[in-house]
Formats: sequence, C-alpha cells, structure tokens
Amino acid sequence: MQLTLRHSQIMPDVYATIAGADRQTQERLAAILELRASDQQQRAIVDAYLADREIAGSARVLDIGCGTGFVTRALARLPGVVNAVGVDLSPVFLAKARELSAALDNVEFHEADARSLPFAAQDFDVVVFHTTLTHVPEAERALSEAFRALRPGGKVAVCDGDYSTISVANGEWDPLQTCIEAAKAAFIHDLWLTRRMPALLRSVGFCSVQTKSHGYLQISQSEYMASLIDRGADHLSSTKRIGSELCASLKAEARRRVKAGEFFGFIGFVSFRAAKRA
Repeated sequence: MQLTLRHSQIMPDVYATIAGADRQTQERLAAILELRASDQQQRAIVDAYLADREIAGSARVLDIGCGTGFVTRALARLPGVVNAVGVDLSPVFLAKARELSAALDNVEFHEADARSLPFAAQDFDVVVFHTTLTHVPEAERALSEAFRALRPGGKVAVCDGDYSTISVANGEWDPLQTCIEAAKAAFIHDLWLTRRMPALLRSVGFCSVQTKSHGYLQISQSEYMASLIDRGADHLSSTKRIGSELCASLKAEARRRVKAGEFFGFIGFVSFRAAKRA
C-alpha cells in the first residue's frame, strides 16, 4: 500500500482546536496522554529536562498546554515550588488533571489559550511547554506570552517532538509508516517547529538558549507508538482512503510485529532552556 499524503491533507491538528472536539474524542485523547505519561522513557525525558531547571525557593511555575497534568504534577513535587499552575484549552483534560492532582495542595488548573494567558505580567518564575508548541498555530505568540508572564531572571523550558523523525518502518514502502504519516497530518500542526525553536526563543526576547536531544524508542513495550498507528489507520479509514477491513489489518500487523519481536518505533525529542534577562 502506498499513499502520498501532504501534511494537513487529512484534517487540521485536533489538539489545536481541542475545546471544539466532541467529548468522546477528548476523553480518548486524555487516556492517550496518560498512557504516554506512564511510559518510563517519557518520564525519563521529563525528569532529564526538569533537572536542568534552576528553581529558587518559593517559586511559582506555569505549565502551558498541561493536558491531563502529568508535568504539572511533576513540577509541584520539585523542591522550592510553592505553586504549580496548569492551563489547557480542553475542559475534559483539565477535569482529569484535577482528579489526578487531588492529593497535591499546591496545584491549580485553568482553562486558557497559550496565546492569551489570563495572568498578570511577571507572575511566574518558571514556564514549561511540554509537547505543546507543535500543536499551537502561531507558536511565537505563545512564547511571547510566556516571556510576558515571567519575572526578570525567570526561566522557560520547552520540550517537544521533532515529529518529522517519527518512524515505524522496517523498510521502504512499509504500510505502517503510511499510518504514521496520516497521524502526523491529523495530530501535529507543525512537524518542524523544534528546528526553528532556538531562533524563535531569541526573537521574543529570551537569552542563554541551550538544547538537549532525547531519543524515544519502543520495541517490545510499544503501546504508545501502536496508538499512533491506530490513530493514523482510523483517519485513513474515516476519510475513505482505505476500507474498514484494511484499517483493522494494519492495526493487527502492528500487534503481530510486537508479538514476533519485529516492532520498531522511534521519535526524536528535543528540549530547550532559556532565560528572561534579569
């Protein structure tokens, strides 16, 4: 099977307009966010770039595009953090975030657009974007809002996928890679954003930009990468590019590879740290 797909040919990134998605879609994506959050490699990526943050005592931190609140909860547990605030467009994500954070008394969540934050200037010591900005149209507006919300000397941390690197292919013309291309078109607004991130951070006023790469590989533990294949196959089916039988067969082939020890799934992630001049 060989289909040529242009990015956004199938449909716009559902995360970019998540508040307008039906409740079932939001709940399904909330479950996927928590599936990813439970993955040890994903936790290691978060731990690695949060460990680089220099957080002074009595810090107020902001997690923009918090989803179900995994990173917000991690921030709340860091020494020196007195208040961790998460914002997202999805009321369903936020309801789940509040449920999962009920035991933490220094966490709060608000429904808000990353490009227009409901906070005063210089209100936070640290701002974090975890796998958020690739889903935000006009990401530079969100970075400008983060800059405005930070106190002088405050820090920003950005971690996102270099999603052009996503691969499950075992060779040329692999049909499962077509599912990945469909998922990228349907769920990611800007595949190439991480490659422009240093310049974008500087353009809105940040300085001291540093970068770190994080490889993410699934072979035997393949739940998250298999979910991307599923979502891509579903979109190919829902847009009438393939039939339901082929959709089911593609999903089954992913599971067959896992069982046979033939599965390979890779995404490159990149984290950035920068500062607002004191």
